[in-house]
Amino acid sequence: MSMLPVLFWSSLIIVCYSYAGYGLLLYMVLRLKRLFRHSNRHAPTLFTPEVTFLVAAYNEEDFIQEKLLNSLALVYPKNKIHFLFITDGSTDRTNEIILQYPQVTLLYEPQRNGKTAAINRAMALVTTPFVVLSDANTLLNPEAVTLLMQPFAMASTGAVAGEKKVMAGQGAAEAQGEGIYWKYESLLKKWDAELYSVMGAAGELLAIRTALYAPLPIDTILDDFILSFHINMQGYTVMYKPTAYAMETASASLQEEYKRKVRISAGGFQSMGRLLPLLNPFRYPHITWQYISHRVLRWTLAPLGLLLALICNLLLVIFQPVLIYYITGTLQLGFYLAALAGYVMARQEVKVKYLYIPFYFVFMNVAVYAGCIRHFRKRQSAVWERSQRSIAIS
Repeated sequence: MSMLPVLFWSSLIIVCYSYAGYGLLLYMVLRLKRLFRHSNRHAPTLFTPEVTFLVAAYNEEDFIQEKLLNSLALVYPKNKIHFLFITDGSTDRTNEIILQYPQVTLLYEPQRNGKTAAINRAMALVTTPFVVLSDANTLLNPEAVTLLMQPFAMASTGAVAGEKKVMAGQGAAEAQGEGIYWKYESLLKKWDAELYSVMGAAGELLAIRTALYAPLPIDTILDDFILSFHINMQGYTVMYKPTAYAMETASASLQEEYKRKVRISAGGFQSMGRLLPLLNPFRYPHITWQYISHRVLRWTLAPLGLLLALICNLLLVIFQPVLIYYITGTLQLGFYLAALAGYVMARQEVKVKYLYIPFYFVFMNVAVYAGCIRHFRKRQSAVWERSQRSIAIS
């Protein structure tokens, strides 16, 4: 029993650090960095190199026309942007719709091998120095590509991540949690990039130097995540441009959002196994602290710490009944009751923001456990059925 307090407080500290402490510490480090940083008084020159706009789509007939119109309306010199859509394995009208737009090059083969295999195949045909990767179910702001290109004027920039915005649709309850989560993640991305580099980019909108792309194993689940870290490992930074954004609707239901979170979590465990060198601070001194704090803890010790903190607290109340453990136990119990209430209301599609936040937090961590099990049982394929989104964006 003498180890219970140590285990309890250690678990609580890890959870608090992972979800809040890292952000606070990162902000304080940045405040110090800003004191010694010299401002650049020179106005930047507009950088508009040739770029390929690449979209991998699978059975997107309901949304692909909106995506095409949105893509072709991007504000960028028309003679410097090339549109490439790859639709391997699609069996609906996606190809038929794309062929109505001669400005777009279509790549298609009947065999479906997953998004990573499709991107590998398309990238082998790219001849421009830069590529913008965008998901088929998102819409971009008109200036997105222009904005993404500007950080590449610095030779040290290997990739630039855009912003992901979750729009409320019919699945408004899902948008509450997903939208709040992405707002916090966006803030951390901004701070991560200011310190050194974004810690894992989202594939909704990502620009890369073509020369830095190396084909990924086709069983890769989180291709965008691993791709951005591979660029880091080559000595380049991944910058963040929140004014370039991709909009998508929330998942259509809790079941769809859970399916998506479990897949991401399984991909997270796969990614950590393939990015083991990043844990070595002597080899990657600029990355290791940010990577562990922002990513590794979220998929490993933080979810475990949540469970251990609860179990240890209950045991401490029984075997070492002192006031502090009653207080922490009451706070934990209240938090989980709020999460339960949030779940019940979400099932009824009732929007109560302050109850949905604790629910979504618990929901994400339960998905991490499920994703871990799926990964180690090798049950998560890189070829998955995409989660249903609530409505098309208008």
